[in-house]
Amino acid sequence: MRRTNISIPCRGVADVASRGQLRILAGRLLGTSAAASFILLILLAFAWHLGTMGGSQTGPAVDSEYAKLIGQAAGSQPASAIPSPTAVIGRGVELVRDAFDSQGPNGIGIGWHLLHSLGRVLLGYILAVLVAVPLGFAIGLSPRLYGALNPFIQVLRPISPLAWMPLALYTLKDSAASAIFIIFISSIWPILINTAAGALGVRRDWLNVAKVLGLSPITKLTRIVFPAAVPMIMTGMRISIGVAWFVIVAAEMVVGQNGIGFFIWNEWNNLQIASMIVAVALIGIVGLSLDQALAWAAQRLSFQE
Repeated sequence: MRRTNISIPCRGVADVASRGQLRILAGRLLGTSAAASFILLILLAFAWHLGTMGGSQTGPAVDSEYAKLIGQAAGSQPASAIPSPTAVIGRGVELVRDAFDSQGPNGIGIGWHLLHSLGRVLLGYILAVLVAVPLGFAIGLSPRLYGALNPFIQVLRPISPLAWMPLALYTLKDSAASAIFIIFISSIWPILINTAAGALGVRRDWLNVAKVLGLSPITKLTRIVFPAAVPMIMTGMRISIGVAWFVIVAAEMVVGQNGIGFFIWNEWNNLQIASMIVAVALIGIVGLSLDQALAWAAQRLSFQE
């Protein structure tokens, strides 16, 4: 009886198995949110690049005297052309590299502008928290006080923050203090309303237990009402920090002598569109960082029932 030798292509089987594993791994990676966001970013950058490839169409030439007045770059830059992604990235590298340079009040780096804006936002925001949280607890726990203050809250809340700017400038006589006041007046309402809703939504069973045990008002507030209202308070604080961050940009465009809003307006006057796009991206990154910091704090402060 003849013995037949059958050779199995082990290498081919291994290649097929490795390819299958690679497909599975690629499918898992592409299925994650981070990978999807990265792919979407690449697609948007590619579409942006395609949109700027026809940038040969330039706007009207800038007058030479005007170019000297606003900077040499304005005389050579097209008036209506959008810079390409590579141009924006190159400008971003320059701005980050010189972020904390200081060449006088009109020549500071973009890092100093961000710090000025953050300082104003944090000061006005902290003042809003110090006022809104205690007042929100008082409104939520006292139906009579809620009925008295609610009409004023509903009237003042829809007013645009920038509508307060002329009055703030006339009263405070200082642009920085006026910007801080605008941050305060725009940040207070989400925190106040959410704190009141959180205090009002505390379970009646818990309040009845506190009454039976004879807890003092301070103990009831710190041990029952505050832990129950923390999620609503932190939600209001996250909304308020976003409102404060975009309001400061508009306020600094109007009256700022420094800050990221002033930087964007100044770069627009110089027709530096790439610098404006970099600043807008930094505004979004800083806003995301502030929101995530508050989200982390909310997780730390959350209480188990």
